[in-house]
Amino acid sequence: MKTFGTALLGAGRMGREHAKNLAGLPTARVVAVADPDPEAARAAQRLARAERTYPEPEAAILDPAVEVVVIATPTPTHAPLIEAAAQAGKAIFCEKPVALELAQTRRVLEAVRTAGVPFQIGFQRRYDPGYATARDQIDDGVIGEIEQFRAVGRDPAPPSLEYLKASGGLFLDQAIHEFDTARFLVGEVLEVQSWGAVRVDPRIAELGDVDTALTLLRFANGALGVVENSRRAVYGYDIRVEVFGERGKLVIEALPKTPLYHFREGGYHADHYFFFMDRFKEAYRLELEAFFHAVAAGHPPTPGPEDALEALRLGLAATRSLKEGRPVRVEEIQ
Repeated sequence: MKTFGTALLGAGRMGREHAKNLAGLPTARVVAVADPDPEAARAAQRLARAERTYPEPEAAILDPAVEVVVIATPTPTHAPLIEAAAQAGKAIFCEKPVALELAQTRRVLEAVRTAGVPFQIGFQRRYDPGYATARDQIDDGVIGEIEQFRAVGRDPAPPSLEYLKASGGLFLDQAIHEFDTARFLVGEVLEVQSWGAVRVDPRIAELGDVDTALTLLRFANGALGVVENSRRAVYGYDIRVEVFGERGKLVIEALPKTPLYHFREGGYHADHYFFFMDRFKEAYRLELEAFFHAVAAGHPPTPGPEDALEALRLGLAATRSLKEGRPVRVEEIQ
């Protein structure tokens, strides 16, 4: 079994999660961790059992022992780091998004194609056992022709205002996962209609963003869908998907976090996932495992460049729909 020299770029929240998972992959040998914060870099180095640290990600990319880069840096740095890694001939795994603008995303992904290097975007839900099994059953025709789709995504609390300023807005930061799920389970989307409001934190309105949203989807295969998003669910991370077809429906929902119900006088108690990091803990491991397997086998990793691009187009279409108060066909987003 081949082992790939790997550089982890970014030692923040997602970087630490990837560090733990990389340490457990027999196909990955973490050569380096790069982060401008030396303390964070050393902490991730210990988790990943990495050989060394760099203050600059570019230095890690150019390390001759590095064959694969895992990018978990802040969003504005993704595009230049992907381009640098592609030019250096490294296989690339990158957290979403590639960039917040379509033209920049296209340019970067064209650099990846020109270099001929493997690329995977971090839509981890595709590797969650519930989502993956649902896709298999849909492909097997278990529920017949799909008629309706519904996805709910609610975070326990809004991110910091500093984070929100650079996030691209709710549709590109949060709802983009639901949009990718829609494509993954149902197919391409032709048209969206979005509504949004500020119901959680008035300061979010000052950023030109919303914290509560609803998006209607019209799919190319004739199915209809709805996506609900909120930045606040006081009981924890609230996420579910329903795919309804002519012969039944599939529901993806993980409740409770611990498979235990305490029945007592007056009812019962169960716990709940609080954040996406614990809800999709297994999916984060499985997506990296699949990426390294694809690189070793010489197969294109998935989700790939096209998925990164099309999810972004849906997010941009939803953003335009909200701002212009009208349905937007995805083909308008060029």
